Amino acid sequence: MAVTSMANSSLRDFKKYNRMSSALGAGPFPVSYLVIAGGGGGAEGSGGAGAGGYRTNGGTSGGGAGSESNLNLAPGVYRVTVGAGGAGGTSTGINGSAGASSQFDQISCEGGGFGTHGANGDGQNGVSGGSGSGASLTISSKPTRTGGAGTVGQGFAGGTTSGNSGGSGGGGAGAVGVNASSNLNGQNGGAGVSSSITGSAVTRAGGGGGAGRGGESAGSGGAGGGGDGSVAGNGVAGTANTGSGGGGGSTVGGNGGSGIVIFTLPSRNVVSFSAGVTQSSAVVGVNRVYTVTATSTTSETVTIA
Repeated sequence: MAVTSMANSSLRDFKKYNRMSSALGAGPFPVSYLVIAGGGGGAEGSGGAGAGGYRTNGGTSGGGAGSESNLNLAPGVYRVTVGAGGAGGTSTGINGSAGASSQFDQISCEGGGFGTHGANGDGQNGVSGGSGSGASLTISSKPTRTGGAGTVGQGFAGGTTSGNSGGSGGGGAGAVGVNASSNLNGQNGGAGVSSSITGSAVTRAGGGGGAGRGGESAGSGGAGGGGDGSVAGNGVAGTANTGSGGGGGSTVGGNGGSGIVIFTLPSRNVVSFSAGVTQSSAVVGVNRVYTVTATSTTSETVTIA
């Protein structure tokens, strides 16, 4: 027998259910993100290399900036790129290399500034980046050399050098690299920034430590994975997937740490990645957290359904 009528209350419930079902599947969906670019590589006699740019809408961003705006993404295909760390200079007189940029959707971060060598003792200015590198070591009666600038909203500047000094500290996402002056010691890299997007607090994007001179001490890497400087050895690499800068060395600079992209979506969403993406995921509360640690090209994608 055909149904020819429906109670008003049942009809209201049917319409309400259909509206809710449509809303659950249609998007756009709320997304939290943390994007960090690759850290710069250090060099012989250099200041510490700069950390990669650091941006998030789930806490403090780099360079002293606050949390960025909310992000809502509709179902679709989005770019995801994890920047590699810059290579350290491999011999005397060779600069390091800048870190590579990272990207998620339209959120892009600049790679960390590279360490400039101190082979001639005149000192060189640091190089700008997501965070800037520190100036290289100088001998007495040389002018002040400045640290590279950090990118607004992503990171801090590297330190300066003057007089008879070791290399200054590289800039971190959370602090300026320490200046070097009137002694032979390398100085410490700037600290990174802590995020709890994965459910646990983790500090990332520390600046590299500066190289020391004349048997004196070298600078330590900034909190969050910055590589230590060295007096009589190679600079230490920044920690992988933190975007931290490499340390200055006596001959070889430390490599920069690779970047990372982390984002969250409601657990009900179906997410897939292109073949060149290395990633993992875990449920945290009502969301699933996706951690992307490497991409094989700059054209990799994530599809959200």
